[in-house]
Amino acid sequence: MPRTFAMGGVNGKPLVGYSKPPKKSPWWWYQFGLSLPSDLRAKTYVITGTTSGTGRAAAMALAERSARIICLNRPTERAVEALEAIKTHGAEFCAKVEHVDCDLASFDSVKKAIAKVKKACADSGIDVLCCNAGIMAIHDEATKDGYDSQMQVNQLSHFLLAKELMPLLEKAAEQRHRSRIVMHSSSARFHPFNLGGKLGAKYFGKNGGNLGGDGGARWQRYHQTKLANAVFTAELDRRLRAKGSKVMALAAAPGFAATNLQVTTHNDGGMPMGGLMSAVGMMLVGQSPEDGAMPLLMAMLDNRLASGSFMEPKNMAWGVPVLKQLKGGCGSEANGKLLWEECEKAVGAFKL
Repeated sequence: MPRTFAMGGVNGKPLVGYSKPPKKSPWWWYQFGLSLPSDLRAKTYVITGTTSGTGRAAAMALAERSARIICLNRPTERAVEALEAIKTHGAEFCAKVEHVDCDLASFDSVKKAIAKVKKACADSGIDVLCCNAGIMAIHDEATKDGYDSQMQVNQLSHFLLAKELMPLLEKAAEQRHRSRIVMHSSSARFHPFNLGGKLGAKYFGKNGGNLGGDGGARWQRYHQTKLANAVFTAELDRRLRAKGSKVMALAAAPGFAATNLQVTTHNDGGMPMGGLMSAVGMMLVGQSPEDGAMPLLMAMLDNRLASGSFMEPKNMAWGVPVLKQLKGGCGSEANGKLLWEECEKAVGAFKL
């Protein structure tokens, strides 16, 4: 297997890691696809992060089923290439594939994207808002809005998308009996180091660049975001059920998948297992992006699932997804209250 290394440094410390993931062949993907609905032409899917990895694999699968797909990505060459690839892949199935510029590290960019999506989906509504995009274990730095870059990209901006697009999700649910918000969490939700499964308010505030620096602290920040994704799902489910809404909140975790997410997990000596182990080891043993997308697609498409469902490989690492419960800190009402309050402080009230 070819190995591509990227060398650099932070504060005089060497960084070593893969600059791109190795090519992996799908193992369960093709058989799994037979279980998915075959015709989605009447439905609209809004997905963040489709330039590579699980998001791209999910978009490809939707395109094969004639769906309307709106891809929210930063305006880059990768986004242009991905859009053309998904369009080409879906052409014979008459899929409608669109792109809207959306940089999750900028609330202004997200708000502009929301305005475009509202206009594009005014008649159809949105059947699924898939909050897939994420970044992992990057440096302790603030966005231009002042927040931790990982928390803003992985959770705060997705909260903003969900609250502003909720009327369109309600519209689709009224027209077609249900709609969904799907969050993409991770097995990292179980490992917020010394916080014991609790969310910390400081990670949601304007503290970017002052949250422990690099080393183990970068992983702590990442784990907080993935716990936040799961907590948001559980809390949103509670609030939607209380309202009697037909909109559902679900979540998924991909297991170990060799994607671009690991490219940033450099070894700077900051965690006991080593950032290099995560960057290199997970890529070597990880499943394909297509197999990693199975839980996400099941959460998006399986009509047997109820709101609050969580899909993940049984062993949390590889294989076909199974239904699990959001346990412990993931389902904590105290965590849910804290998350909702802190997200509202950042992006405004989310009233259902």
